[in-house]
Amino acid sequence: MPLTDRFPSQSQMPESTPDKSTPGLTVKGLTCARDDRVLFKNLDFRLEPGQALQIEGPNGSGKTTMLRILCGLTLPTEGEVLWNGLAIEDNRAEYMGAMDFIGHAHGIKKELTPMENLQVAMAMANTRPEQSLEAVLEKVGLRGFEDVPAITLSAGQCRRVALGRLLLSKSLLWILDEPFTALDVQGQAQIESMLVNHVEQGGMVILTSHHPLALKDGMLKIINLRP
Repeated sequence: MPLTDRFPSQSQMPESTPDKSTPGLTVKGLTCARDDRVLFKNLDFRLEPGQALQIEGPNGSGKTTMLRILCGLTLPTEGEVLWNGLAIEDNRAEYMGAMDFIGHAHGIKKELTPMENLQVAMAMANTRPEQSLEAVLEKVGLRGFEDVPAITLSAGQCRRVALGRLLLSKSLLWILDEPFTALDVQGQAQIESMLVNHVEQGGMVILTSHHPLALKDGMLKIINLRP
């Protein structure tokens, strides 16, 4: 089992001054309340290249809300999110260029095939992948399904198509909401390998999941949101 740094959402972490020369995500005093209920408060952490943050907690504890705040899609009640030492709302273009978010919705076009979906994603990102699209689909377990309309695929297979888009991007930070949902055991192992490889190559991952990631000591932090 990998060793992990665990810290609760309700405690105050020691504050450190972010180094603007080093890419990193810094969260300070993050608090979120919804309908007069505090989901989490006074949350501080810093994530740097070569690290992953896993957010755990029961349904309704605020996991998805936290991801939306980290993506800049939702405002916190208090606190701030910084990218390279600057608030993400003041550094939006740079942050959006360095981050990819995949939520519960697959975000794929069902009338297209997995291959066509990746071609569209590649064109929109204006990137040239370091590997072929066939290789990307094989890595996410879709070999043999390249030219099958996505509308005929299972929920788990559609999830694999969505996650495959990450391999086409140059984004440093991946933010993922329950990436292992609807995947079978083999699919979970394939996606876990993809995430671990990204971190070990200097990438950053933030995900909501209870699925353990086989990362080395110091590479994985875990937040457990308690209601």
